[in-house]
This record gives sequence, structure tokens and C-alpha cells, in this order.
Amino acid sequence: MIVSPSVLSANFLNLGNDIEMINQSEADWFHVDIMDGVFVPNISFGMPIMSALQKAAKKPLDVHLMLKDPSLYIAEFAKLGAAYITVHYEACTHLHRAIQSIKQTGAKAGVALNPHTPIYVLSEVIDQLDLVLLMSVNPGFGGQQFIANTLNKCAELKQLIIKKGSSALIEVDGGVTVQNAHDLLLAGADALVAGNTVFSASNPSVTIRLLKNTGA
Repeated sequence: MIVSPSVLSANFLNLGNDIEMINQSEADWFHVDIMDGVFVPNISFGMPIMSALQKAAKKPLDVHLMLKDPSLYIAEFAKLGAAYITVHYEACTHLHRAIQSIKQTGAKAGVALNPHTPIYVLSEVIDQLDLVLLMSVNPGFGGQQFIANTLNKCAELKQLIIKKGSSALIEVDGGVTVQNAHDLLLAGADALVAGNTVFSASNPSVTIRLLKNTGA
């Protein structure tokens, strides 16, 4: 299982130490939530934090753009070291163009779906994607309860990926815990975003190891 701890849940008074904890842990990526307060009802952080992460992170930056018009910022986040750039289906009038813009920067292209958005909307672009991010909570805030129907969506998405011959990874974000990680694995998830589960743990590195070894 790929594990992508969410920097949004880190201790910002101690961010350097939390970044180094992720560097030293079995985590695979850094998940970076960029929120504008318009597309989602919260504001997170932007270019300065990304710049700091680019300098300190020793693992790929998995950047999730929760922005009203993400296409305006794709090139900038690519310059700041994003290995994966994920835009929301709901925010892109011209989704195919946004995917191509990401790929032109050299980053891997992802599309996120909100909990109410059905899987079939990706049928025309799934073969062009490197990642699909399923939101298992309503985006904007950490600490929400996992939406159980995500398991069904995950399984449906896996079938679409197989049918279309896509190599896209399935990432799940929101309410992920050590307890539901195995069910997500069985449903077809390849990557888990974990925020509060990791950073509220008494030993975050051990929690990351448990998620990483889901199903082992």
C-alpha cells in the first residue's frame, strides 16, 4: 500500500520535525492539500509552504489542488516540485485540457472526485490518468467520518480501470484509519492519504508502518 501522509494535519509550529518524521518513516509520498476557500470552505497554504516542502521533503510531493480554477496554477506547482498534480473533476470545465497541461509539465496527472460524483464521468479520460483520488469525506476539513460508500466506488473504479486498460492508481482521501485500510485494499485502493490518523497518533511512524503493511 502506498501511504501519503497529509501535511495539512501536521503541527505547523513544528513543521520541520514532522517533515523529517515522514522522511524517515515508511511513507511513500507527502500529500499536500491546496485549498482556496472558494472551491472548498477552507484555506490551507500555497506557494511558500510548497517551496519549503520542495527543499526539505525527500519523497515525492502528491499535490491535491482544491481550487476553483486549478488550471491557472498547474505550471507553478510543477515548478515547485509536485510529482503528482491532482485536479477536481468538479472544478474543470475542460478536464482533458487540464490533464494535458499537467502532463506537459512532466508531472503525473490525477483527477479527484467528490463523494457525490459518480465514477462513470471518468470513462473518457481514465486511460490518460496516472491517479484517481476518491474523496471519502466532503473536502475542506480533516477529521471527518469515512463515507462507507467509498468502498463501492473504489471497486467500481477498479473495474473501469481494468476495462479501459488504464494504469491509474486509486488513492483514497478522508477518514482513512488503520481499521478501514484493509477493506480499502480489498476494494482496489493502491494509495491511502492519512492525516489525523498519522499525526494524532502517539507514534506516527508506527501508524504509517501499519498502513503501509495493510494486508501483509
